Amino acid sequence: MPDNASPDNATGGTAGVTATGTAEVTAAGIARLAGVGRAAVSNWRRRHADFPKPVGGTETSPAFALRDIEQWLRDQGKLAEVPLRERVWQQLVGHPAGTATALRQAGAVLLLVHERPAVWQQLRTAADDAELTGVLPAMLDAVLAARLGPEHPVRGLTREALAPSAALVRAAGDLAAADGAPQAYTFLLGRHLDANPRQYTLTPPGPAALMAELAASAAPLGTVLDPACGAGALLTAARERAGQEAAAGQETAGQETAGQGIAGQGAADGTDGAGATSSQAGAPAAPVTLHGQEADPDLAALTALRLALSAPGAPVRVRAADTLRADAFPELAADAVLVHPPFNERNWGHDELAYDPRWEYGFPARTESELAWVQHALARLRPGGTAVLLMPPAAASRRSGRRIRADLLRRGALRAVIALPAGAAPPNGVPLHLWVLRKPGGGQPPAPHLLVVDTADLATGTPAGRDRPDWQSVHTTAVEAWQTFDREGGIEELPGVRRSLAAIDLLDDDVDLAPARHLPPPAAAGGPAELARVRERLTATLARTTELTPRPAPGDTVPDPAATARRPLTTVGELARSGALVLRAGGAGTAATSGGTTLLTGTTPPEGGREPGEAPAVLTDHDVIGGGAPSGALPEAPASGPAEEAVLLREGDVVVPVLGGGAVARVVDEATAGAALGRNLTLLRPDPAALDPWFLAGFLRGTANTRQASSYASTATRLDVRRLHLPRLPLAEQRRYGQRFRELADFEGALRLASRLGEQLIQGLHDGLTEGSVAPD
Repeated sequence: MPDNASPDNATGGTAGVTATGTAEVTAAGIARLAGVGRAAVSNWRRRHADFPKPVGGTETSPAFALRDIEQWLRDQGKLAEVPLRERVWQQLVGHPAGTATALRQAGAVLLLVHERPAVWQQLRTAADDAELTGVLPAMLDAVLAARLGPEHPVRGLTREALAPSAALVRAAGDLAAADGAPQAYTFLLGRHLDANPRQYTLTPPGPAALMAELAASAAPLGTVLDPACGAGALLTAARERAGQEAAAGQETAGQETAGQGIAGQGAADGTDGAGATSSQAGAPAAPVTLHGQEADPDLAALTALRLALSAPGAPVRVRAADTLRADAFPELAADAVLVHPPFNERNWGHDELAYDPRWEYGFPARTESELAWVQHALARLRPGGTAVLLMPPAAASRRSGRRIRADLLRRGALRAVIALPAGAAPPNGVPLHLWVLRKPGGGQPPAPHLLVVDTADLATGTPAGRDRPDWQSVHTTAVEAWQTFDREGGIEELPGVRRSLAAIDLLDDDVDLAPARHLPPPAAAGGPAELARVRERLTATLARTTELTPRPAPGDTVPDPAATARRPLTTVGELARSGALVLRAGGAGTAATSGGTTLLTGTTPPEGGREPGEAPAVLTDHDVIGGGAPSGALPEAPASGPAEEAVLLREGDVVVPVLGGGAVARVVDEATAGAALGRNLTLLRPDPAALDPWFLAGFLRGTANTRQASSYASTATRLDVRRLHLPRLPLAEQRRYGQRFRELADFEGALRLASRLGEQLIQGLHDGLTEGSVAPD
C-alpha cells in the first residue's frame, strides 16, 4: 500500500520535462537507452568532450536534453533506434500532465486493445490524431465500465485530457501489438513504481504469495478483498493462487474423466450417471472476484487497470476512497481478506468513528490503527472466512490493545500469529508478523487455541535485515504449520519454531502474543553432547593457534632500515595503468527471480559450488573485516528491466574495504571464489606473472600505508586504494614476503575461530545451566 501518493510530475530520476516542454533524461535513463550500466555513462561524460551538457537536475543527478542524448548516441554508434518500450516510457515521463496521468491513459488504451482488439484496429487505422482523441473517451469509458463496473476509479479520460496524448496512445497500441497488452502494462507500471521507491510502500511477492496461500488453506478463494490494496500485490497473489487451484482441479477432473470414460465406454447415449458426473467434474471453476480499495486516486486507477489486464475473466472492483472513513463495500461478505495496512497511523478516524458497528471486539485506541484494520477485515468476511494481515510486531504486545486482543482470543477470531524474518517487507529492519483470523460463526465452536510460529531465524546471512530471507524455508514452515493446526486443531511443538497455546493461558494482564515470548528455544547449543563437541574443537583450535604463533626473525636477519627506506615504491594506481592488476568496484549486480528461486543472469560460468543460473552469495564488507564467509544476497532486479551482471570473485583476488579506516585486505580462497563483490569493497586482480597476491595483500595492510591513502570526513574514513604503496621487488622476493603474510593470515584465522568457539561454549553453558539441561557438577 502506498505511504503517500506519488506526485504527478515525479520522474524517479530517469526522465522529465522542462518548463519549455523539452524532454529530459538522467544518467539512469541514458543507461537504459544504450543498454549499458550507469558507470559507462559516467565514463562517456569524462572521456568525450562533445557529450551533451546538462540542462537541468542537480549537481549529483544532472538531467540532459533527451533529443541531444539520442543524437549523440546515434553519432557514436551506440544507439541505432530507441526501443519501442523506451520510447513509450519516455513519452510517459515527458507528458505535460505527469507520469501517473499518462500511465492511466496508456493503461486504459491497453485495456481497450486487450478487450476489443477489432474496435481498436479500426480506430487506429482510420482516425487522424484529432479524431482519435475525440472519439476515444466514449470507447474507453465503455470498456472500463464493462470491465471494472460503473464506479471504477479510472477517471479524467476526457477529450481535453487526451488531446496532447495522441502519440502516446498510438505508441501504447503498438507496444501492445508487439508485447501483448498485459505485458506492456506490467512493464510500464513496474518501471513507474521502481522509479518512485519513496512514494510507494510495496508488498514484496514472497509475503504476498504466503498470505494468499494461508487464506486459501480452508476453502477455495471465491471472493477476495484488499481494503488497502496499494499497487495490487496481494490481489494479484490471490488471483494467481486461485489459478493454481483451478489448474490442479482441472487436472484431477481430467484424470477422473479418463477413468470414467473407460468404465462407461459401452454407453451409447452418454447420459448415464457416470457421464453426468464426468461433465460436472470437468466444468471450470468460477473465477475469483477481486475487490480492492485505495485512498490514493491515482494508485487506485493504476491498480484497477493492472488487475483488469492481468486477470482475464475475473470480476474486478476497485474503488478510490479512505477505507476506514468511507467503506466502499459495506455489504460484502468475502471468502478472504488480505491486508498490508498502513502502520502507526494516528489520523485513521478515531474521533469520527467512535460508534462504528465494525468495532465488535472493542473501540481501538488512537495509537492502535492496526487493530481497526483487523476489525474491518473481520467485518467484511463471511462466517468462517479467513483474513490474513501483515502487522507490525508492536501490535502483538502494546498495552493499549490488550483488551481487543483478549476478546479476539476469547471468541476464537485470532487463530495464528506468525513472525517473519527482518527484511520480509518494508520497513525492512523490523521482523513483521502475519495475523491469521477466522470470522466466528458458520456452526463452528470458538477455537480454544492459538498457533504461534517464528520463522525469524530462517534467513540467509546475518541479522539486521541486510540480506533477503530464504523464502522457500519461511513459506514451507508457515504453511505446513498453519494447515496442520487448522485441520487438527493443534500441532506438535517444535522448540523455537512453532507451538499451539491455550487461549486461556494468554489472557493475563499483558495479552502478549509475540511468538518469541511463547516459544521455548531449542536445547542449549544442541544439548550437552553438542557442547562437548564444541569443547573438543576449541581445544584443538587452541593447540593449532599455539603452533601457528609467529616468531620474530632472529636479530641477525633484521633488514637494514636505511636500505628499506631507499627501496623504490609504486602505487596501486600505477600498477593498474601498467596492466599488472585490474581494479573493480563492488556493489553492481542484481538477481532475477523465477518461481521463488533467485537467478543470476549473464554468461559467467558458475563457481563455488553453485548450480548453473543460481545467484551467488555476496561478500560484504562485514564479511571481509570479520573474516567470515559470504553472507549477503544480490538485490532483486526491478520488474521493469533485466538483471545487472555482478562482479564475481576468483581465487587469488585481493579484496579491500574502502570505508571504516581499518587496515584490512583479504585474499580470496577457493571457498570464497564465485561470490559476488559487495558494496564498499574494491577488488584487485593481480597478474600472477607480475604480482604475488599475498605480497600485495600484506603490504596493503600496513598501518602507515593505509593512513597516507585515507581521507577523513566528519563521520567516516574512506580509503583511496589507488594511492596505496607497494615496494618494487622481484617476483621471487615477493613470494618470500607472501609466504610470511600467509602464515600471519592462518594465525589470524585460527584466533578468530577460537574466539567464536569460546563464545559459543560460554553461551551454551550459560543457557544449559539456566534451563536445566546441564548440571552444575
